[in-house]
Amino acid sequence: MSNGEYRHVWRIVFRNFINSFRPRQIRGNHIGKDYIGNMYYEIPANPSMGKRKASRWYDPPKGLDFQDPIPAEWESWLRMRRVEPPTQEEIEKNLAIAELKKINAAKLEQQRLAEGGSLPAAVERGPQSFPKYPDYHGGDPENKYKNT
Repeated sequence: MSNGEYRHVWRIVFRNFINSFRPRQIRGNHIGKDYIGNMYYEIPANPSMGKRKASRWYDPPKGLDFQDPIPAEWESWLRMRRVEPPTQEEIEKNLAIAELKKINAAKLEQQRLAEGGSLPAAVERGPQSFPKYPDYHGGDPENKYKNT
């Protein structure tokens, strides 16, 4: 391995090993910010360098973590379901629709309670809730197959 093109392989391996301990400096283009405070970034695709897909990610604000939900518009952008990031008008329109749905649901609930409605009862579950058929007998009631 000390000849020709393989001469510097160990030097390359060692250099890559040392560089793996250094923190990566990823700088992406700032794309936008949502109403929660999440900041969204993207590194665009560059086919000339072999990068066929864009890299997209977000940074939550301090105090929040990645387990908190993000708006549906931004999530679809992060998962490459949409090409363009959501506009502020689109986000405001969707928030207004969600607020209208909450108001309408509260009105329907008040109307249901005014008519004397109650909450639906939970279905009781247990061994009696399963159907029983006269020609089917579960198990081995006569212990025919019991190992003795």
